[in-house]
Amino acid sequence: MKNRLALLFAILSALSFHAGAQSVSALYLDTTQPVDKRVADLISRLTLVEKAELLNHRGTTVQRFNIRADQWNQCLNGVRWDRPTTLFPTCIAMSASWDTGLVRDVAGILSDEARAIYNGWHIDPNARGARGGLIYRAPVINIGRNPYWGRNHEAWGEDPYLTGRMGVAYVEGLQGDDPHYMKIAATLKHFAVNNVETNRQRLNAVVPEAMLRDYWLPHFRDAIVEGKAASVMASYNAINGTPNNINHWLLTDVLKGDWGHKGFVVSDLGGVASLMRGHESGKMGVVDAVAQSIMAGCDFSDKEFEMNIPAAVQSGKLTEARLDDALTRVLRVRFELGEFDPFNAVPYSKIPPDSICSPEHRAVALKASQESIVLLQNRGNLLPLDKSKIKSIAVIGSLADEVLTNNYNGKPDRVVTALQGIKEFMGADAQVTFSPAYALPHGWPKAVPGITGTDAIPNAVAAARAADIAIVFVGTTSGIEDEARDRKSLGLFGDQEEVVEAVMAANHRTIVVQMSAGPLTVPWIARNVPAMIQAWWPGEEGGHAIADVLFGVVNPAGRMPHTVYASESQVPPQDEYDISKGFTYMYVRGAPLYPFGYGLSYTTFAYSNLTLSPRQIPASGQATVSVDVQNTGARTGDEVVQLYVHDANQSSTPRPAEQLRGFRRITLGPGEKKTVSMIVHASKLAFWDVPSHAFVVQPGAYDIRVGASSADIRARDQLMVTTVGSFPP
Repeated sequence: MKNRLALLFAILSALSFHAGAQSVSALYLDTTQPVDKRVADLISRLTLVEKAELLNHRGTTVQRFNIRADQWNQCLNGVRWDRPTTLFPTCIAMSASWDTGLVRDVAGILSDEARAIYNGWHIDPNARGARGGLIYRAPVINIGRNPYWGRNHEAWGEDPYLTGRMGVAYVEGLQGDDPHYMKIAATLKHFAVNNVETNRQRLNAVVPEAMLRDYWLPHFRDAIVEGKAASVMASYNAINGTPNNINHWLLTDVLKGDWGHKGFVVSDLGGVASLMRGHESGKMGVVDAVAQSIMAGCDFSDKEFEMNIPAAVQSGKLTEARLDDALTRVLRVRFELGEFDPFNAVPYSKIPPDSICSPEHRAVALKASQESIVLLQNRGNLLPLDKSKIKSIAVIGSLADEVLTNNYNGKPDRVVTALQGIKEFMGADAQVTFSPAYALPHGWPKAVPGITGTDAIPNAVAAARAADIAIVFVGTTSGIEDEARDRKSLGLFGDQEEVVEAVMAANHRTIVVQMSAGPLTVPWIARNVPAMIQAWWPGEEGGHAIADVLFGVVNPAGRMPHTVYASESQVPPQDEYDISKGFTYMYVRGAPLYPFGYGLSYTTFAYSNLTLSPRQIPASGQATVSVDVQNTGARTGDEVVQLYVHDANQSSTPRPAEQLRGFRRITLGPGEKKTVSMIVHASKLAFWDVPSHAFVVQPGAYDIRVGASSADIRARDQLMVTTVGSFPP
C-alpha cells in the first residue's frame, strides 16, 4: 500500500492539479511568475459565466480549466470531517488559558489535519472521506459583550485586546509560516458587531461611532493587519441601518481601504438570500441584491452569485472592473494555497494523512484543556484532593459522563469524560459512584434509564452522604447555548442548583465543576460551596484534565476571559451596543461574581518593583513596563501577569475603568522570581475622536496597573504622555 501511495505521490508531483486541457506554458501555470500576474492571466481567459461560477464557493466546476469549486470547511476547535479528527476545548476555553503560544500550536494542528485530509485524496484518488477544500471558516472573533449570546463558546471573551491577541495567534497557526504558501486560509467571522442570535437576519445594531471604533473593531483590525487573515465573513446583521452584506463603508472603506486587506470577503451562508428575506424583504430583487453585495465589497458567496452575476453585469448594475477585483481576491488566495502548482511544490503537501488524531495531537488537546481550567474558589484548601486519604467519591450530574461538543468541530476518535478521568485516576484505591442527579431539560444529554426527576435528587443526596468527597457537575449544553439559540438566563437550567444545595447539605466536602460556555451567575453556589472550577466544554481529553486539576497533578492557572455578573440585573439590554452603559469589566456596575482575568492557584504569587522606562513618552513613543513576580508558595505554578491602563485625564466622554493592554503567562517554581516586561505603545492609549475621524492620544497622565486580574491590582504607577498624537483608523 505504501509503495502504491508513493507512486501516486510521484505522479501527482509532476502534474498540475488544475492544468486540465491547458498548455503547461500558460502563464497562470508558471510558478516562476508573480502570483498577481498569474491570477490576471487566468482571469483574462475566463468567460463571464466562468467568472460567476468561480465566485460560488460550492459552485460548478469550471470544466475548461478543471477548476473545482472551493468547497470550504470548518475547523473551529476540530476539523469537520466525516471521519475522526482531534477535538480541542472550545475557543472560549482556550482563551481562558491566556496562552497565545498554545493557541498558535492548536491552530497549527488544526491546519495540519486539514491539509492531511486534502493531501490524502490528492495522493490516493480512492481515499475514503469527504473532500473539502483549503478555505476554512474560522476563527470566530466576535466580541463577547453579550453574556446571553448563544455562540460565546465559539469566541474569545469580552475584551478586544485579548481577543485580538488570540485571533492573531490562531490565524498565524492556521495559515502557517511559509513565505510563499498558506497552509490553509483563515476566515474571520462575523464582520461585524455580531453577538445576538435572536432574529439575527433582521437585526440592526445601533452603535455610536466612537464605540464602534474603540470596542467593536480593534480585534478585527489586529487579525487583518497583523495576522494577515486571508478572508473575512460579512455578518447577517446591519450596523446603523445598513446590512453588512451591502455595507460599503464596512467592507471596502474600512476593511480594504483603512486596513489594506488584500484577501476576499465572503457572505455568511445564504447571505444574499438572507438579505432578501430579512433586511430587504420585498424591497430588492436577486440581481440587485447580488450587484449591491459585490459593489459594496462582498467578493464570494452562494449560488445566487453564480446564477445572477452575468445579468448584473449585462444590466450595468455590476461593473466588470469590480467583478474582476472580486475574482482577483478569491483566486489570489487559492493560488497562495498552491492549488494551481504541482502538488510536490507545496511544502505542506508533505503532511501525511496518518498525522490525523496522532498521539502528539492528542497530547496538545490535553494540555489545552489543562491550561484552560479556572479555579474559581478553594475555601479551606479543599483542593487539591489527596488521593491517599480518599476511600469514596460521589460523582453527581449527567454532565460528568458527557463530552460536550459544539457545532463547528469534527467527530472525535476517543473521548474521555470527567467520570472516566476520575475513575482512571483513582483506580482501585477508592469507590467512585455516579448519580446523574437531575432531570434533564429539552436539548440536554439523554436521560439515564431508571433515573427519573422524582428520585434523582434523593439518589444524589444518598450518594453524597456516603462518600468522602462529592463532586457535582453543572452547566449547559448546545441545547441551551448555540448558534441561533441565545440563552434565556445566566443561571443554571433545570434543577441543577437545587441538586447542589441538597448535596452540599449532605456533604460539606462538596466540589462544583462548571461545564458551560457563557458565564454562570450562581451567587448561592459561590457563597456556600467550598471549591469550584470552571472546566468549560473541554474537548476529547477533558476528563483527564479535570482529574489532573482536582488531584493536583496540574496546578490550575486559567483566567476568566469574561465578567461573571453577580446578578442579571447588572446586565444592560441586549440591544444596547454602547458598552459604557454597564457591559464588561470596563464599565460593569457593582461588584461582579467573578471579575475579568480572575483565577486562583494552588500556590501564591507576590508582585514587586514595578518600573517604567521611560516614565515620559511622546505620542509616537513607547514605554517598557517591568515587574518582579515571585512564587511564594510550595508548588510550581503558572501566573498570568496582566497589565491594565486607565486614562487619568479629564474627559467629557466616558472612559473605561481600565483596559487590558498586555499579559504574560509564566511558570515559576517554589520561591522562584522572574522579571516580566511588557511594552505599552502610546497609540494603544488613544481613543476615537469623532471630529477628526482618527484615534487621538491626549497629553497627560495614564495609570499603569499590573496584577492578577482586573480586580486584583498588585502594583501601580503613572506614565506621562507629553504630546498630542493622531493615528489612522
